Amino acid sequence: MTETLIPEDRLLGLATRALARGGLREADAALAARVLVLADMFGVRTHGISRVPQYLDRVRLGGIDAAAEVQVARMAPGLSMVDGRNGVGPLVGMRALQAAMESAREVGIGAAFARGSNHFGPILPYAYLAAGEGFASVIASNATTTIAPWGGKDTRVGNNPLGIGMPNPGGDPIILDIALSVAARAKIRKLLQQGEPMPEGWAADADGKPTTDPRKGLEGFLLPVGGHKGYGLAVMVDLLAGLLSGAAYLTHVQAWDKNPGAAQNLGHVFILIDTTKLHAADWMRERLADFGAILRGTPAADPAQPVMAPGDREMAMLARARRDGVPVAAADLAAVEALA
Repeated sequence: MTETLIPEDRLLGLATRALARGGLREADAALAARVLVLADMFGVRTHGISRVPQYLDRVRLGGIDAAAEVQVARMAPGLSMVDGRNGVGPLVGMRALQAAMESAREVGIGAAFARGSNHFGPILPYAYLAAGEGFASVIASNATTTIAPWGGKDTRVGNNPLGIGMPNPGGDPIILDIALSVAARAKIRKLLQQGEPMPEGWAADADGKPTTDPRKGLEGFLLPVGGHKGYGLAVMVDLLAGLLSGAAYLTHVQAWDKNPGAAQNLGHVFILIDTTKLHAADWMRERLADFGAILRGTPAADPAQPVMAPGDREMAMLARARRDGVPVAAADLAAVEALA
């Protein structure tokens, strides 16, 4: 795969123009593009600018309303409801993040529940932006069903992403961003293309039996991380992000790849804590430095693989992208340039 290095500001400009030409207002396009460009900078290429053509294809098919005016209603001093009105997911996510930040600044902790949304990218960009403002965060979304209830043999639960972020004044935040399957379907598809077997525990076949055959795994369903514990966690994420927000949940969520012209009605939840109201920046900086040193100072089982804190790899990639340019697939860049 041919890669191109492109400066962050140029990539952001291209993605913004492409989304704007696709029907978004300029300011809304810039917000959505910010999430996708950060994804590429973190190395989450599957959720970066490659999503721009996909989002705009769904706009053309009527599955997403590019001109949607996201509505935010304050329900209580620290609580907001966000109606995405079937807009582009990263825009809805950014509006919900902003609403939660506003509440947290006022009362110390803020939550925003979003409905009427679509695929909103990875959680990392939102948690990173929140951390830069001094907010600890818990962020989650529901998703298209790809996981069976524990003991079942048909998909009912989404591979729902969950993120937790901790700010670090003057340094890199510590951020966990995970989906709740052992492995993504994209990895299984890659093994199928390469003619290689899957590791055990990645997926089950259509009868609910564990398999190492990637074809049977794709015909079946993904297995949750941690077995029944991961299944339970995926369910609770959907209750918060999907049911409580008023969005679709479980099998009511539309699969964008099967029904690209249908509104997904995904739900998200953003819970932010203003750490500046708890502690001074120097106190946080000292404690985070000690915390990170304890983790990273652990003797490594493999000296070539030093111990990391959650998000260390992505923060290193972000720094490299800002220094050298953002690495993107040449085909993805060409597609966005054509749309821009």
